[in-house]
Amino acid sequence: MSDSLSKNKKKLHQILLKEAFFKEKITLSSGKESDYYFDARRVTLSPAGAYLCAEIILEMVGPDKIDTIGGPTLGADPIVGAIAALSYQTPKPVNTFIIRKAPKPYGKQQQIEGPLLNPNSRIILFDDVATTGKAFLQSMDVLKAMGLAPVYAVCIIDRQEGAREALAKVNCRLISIFTSADFLK
Repeated sequence: MSDSLSKNKKKLHQILLKEAFFKEKITLSSGKESDYYFDARRVTLSPAGAYLCAEIILEMVGPDKIDTIGGPTLGADPIVGAIAALSYQTPKPVNTFIIRKAPKPYGKQQQIEGPLLNPNSRIILFDDVATTGKAFLQSMDVLKAMGLAPVYAVCIIDRQEGAREALAKVNCRLISIFTSADFLK
């Protein structure tokens, strides 16, 4: 791990711990109750959080190794925008996309927003927090219907509650910046 990646991860961890990590009973989108919660958008929608997440992801995956990155709305929205902006400063800018929960009922009735995806593109899926992997799997279904498949999936925090295993069953590796263990120490 490079010095800049290590420093950026440390800064991001501090911000997430202070602004987005809550130790309280809460019901997750999976319906499961948890003793803690990550409200990642409190960080990903901030200037420092968006910048650090994008910088870390670009360094982790290498902009020369991907063509496009995107994922389900709302978790992916701020970070893929930041990645597009930061990658524009590199020799190989990265296109981004957002997957709607359902196709728009008007216009071109698209479910994927952004530049057109090429079947030969090296696609990475992104979401802010991974729990069971449900949002990633739903996103993969949308891509698959278009003849597309991600190279792998990336998240800021893997809650370590089945997402990695669920994605492995469909031959998709999950890479995370952090795991819940990094916050539960």
